Amino acid sequence: MPLTRITVLISGNGTNLQAIIDAINEGKIQQAQIVRVISNRLNAYGRRRAIDAGIPTAYHNLKTFGEQHPDLGEKTLRESYDKALADLVLTDQPNLIVCAGFMHILSPAFLDPLAKSGVPVLNLHPALPNCFPGIDAIGRAYQAFKDGSITKTGVMVHYVIAEIDAVSNILAGWFLYVLISIDSKGEPLVIKELDIDSGEELAQLEERIHHLEWQAIVEGVQLAIQNLQKAR
Repeated sequence: MPLTRITVLISGNGTNLQAIIDAINEGKIQQAQIVRVISNRLNAYGRRRAIDAGIPTAYHNLKTFGEQHPDLGEKTLRESYDKALADLVLTDQPNLIVCAGFMHILSPAFLDPLAKSGVPVLNLHPALPNCFPGIDAIGRAYQAFKDGSITKTGVMVHYVIAEIDAVSNILAGWFLYVLISIDSKGEPLVIKELDIDSGEELAQLEERIHHLEWQAIVEGVQLAIQNLQKAR
């Protein structure tokens, strides 16, 4: 069975990336190799984690890309940036893309070329399905708990698709593309729930969520690999 070639997209410290690296080394994720780690932040520590593990890295930043293409308007710039990201990713002929703390909303300019190449994209999100999409999901869940609206939160790993105006959000006159949490059967790959403790501080909840993320990302990647193997 050929190894599943994985590209990981990151923006920060790379603890979720490290969980994937460790799981591959320990055999918890089987028949897989990370072929490249791409960061949109130059000093993201996740790049150092990749280098230490002998994994090639690349840097692809929207601001830098804009400076290289000053003639592009904002919407065209973002689409061109995403297309260039897709081109960069596809150069390595990956079988699977994993967004592990990648702080950038992926548009169809990125997702469509990957879909045409038959390469699925996974995302890890620190919230339960249909709860707290977008940024600061943990903080918003914590505030909802303080307000008495919820008693639990969690994390999920899901395939990424582009859906136009999925929650009637329109930004600056053009569509905001939303990450929808479904696999081919309409369900997330991995869901892990976590009860929020009374008296718990936000920092404590964040720490517990991060530990849950490390488990979820490993399980999600392994399930995605199994789905790819079944489709071969």
